[in-house]
Amino acid sequence: MVKSEIISKLSKKIHQKLKKSELEEILNIVLETIIQGIKDGRSSELRDFGRFSPKKIKGRSNARNPRTGEIIKTSDSKSIAFKMSKKLKQEINNIEREIN
Repeated sequence: MVKSEIISKLSKKIHQKLKKSELEEILNIVLETIIQGIKDGRSSELRDFGRFSPKKIKGRSNARNPRTGEIIKTSDSKSIAFKMSKKLKQEINNIEREIN
């Protein structure tokens, strides 16, 4: 699902009380807040959904270029870890059981 689909579903659920442009602005603010928190090294948690946490990946001095086989050094980098909530995990697993 892409951002425009999320905004359309939100618009239908709240019965057109807010314009789509206002919903898009709200969604952008939420996403920017989560991103800024991760940049600052803090986790962002959405109850009953999950937690986004910054993750540090250490550089390696013995990595290989797969094309040439040359040994290269990689620098430290950052990534995002997502841990889903128990409620979301149960909901996903229940849906999969119903399908099978």
